[in-house]
Amino acid sequence: MTSKKAGAAKQVQRVIKKYPNRRLYDTETSAYITLAEVKQLVMDTQAFVVRDAKTNEDLTRSILLQIILEEEAGGAPMFTEAALANIIRFYGHAMQGFMGSYLEKNVQAFTDLQGQMAEQTKNFTPEMWTQLMKVPNPLMQGVIGNYAEQSKTMFEKMQEQMQKNTEQMLGAFGIKK
Repeated sequence: MTSKKAGAAKQVQRVIKKYPNRRLYDTETSAYITLAEVKQLVMDTQAFVVRDAKTNEDLTRSILLQIILEEEAGGAPMFTEAALANIIRFYGHAMQGFMGSYLEKNVQAFTDLQGQMAEQTKNFTPEMWTQLMKVPNPLMQGVIGNYAEQSKTMFEKMQEQMQKNTEQMLGAFGIKK
């Protein structure tokens, strides 16, 4: 009985099937949905997986990348050409795994920061927002300083891990630093 309750408390992952005609079918609502509706699932933090209807292959990453592509092409891109070029350069590079982890942790830290800011400012009036955005503002400097510190710490940990991995690899070849 306890295991059933534990399973019920766990969020059920919604399954979306992608058909050869490129249509997306939401098995929870028994209806076809658009990419915009999948984006809304992401915005609502709904757990879901996109599967190929024939092969059952997981296509979630592909769909998420498609959403990002559409958003980037929509007129207000988040990434500059230089940032995209730098990301591309990490593919196939020894640092690819580290960079992915670093970006993921950094985006999560920024998301957490955004959530904290939203919580602390939920009752702000327009006048209070105007005051908050004036420079210099100790609250904003503190919040951004905390984020910068978290980012720096993550980068330093990544560097330490790279150094350890390099030393281990060189040690395996009998080379000491």
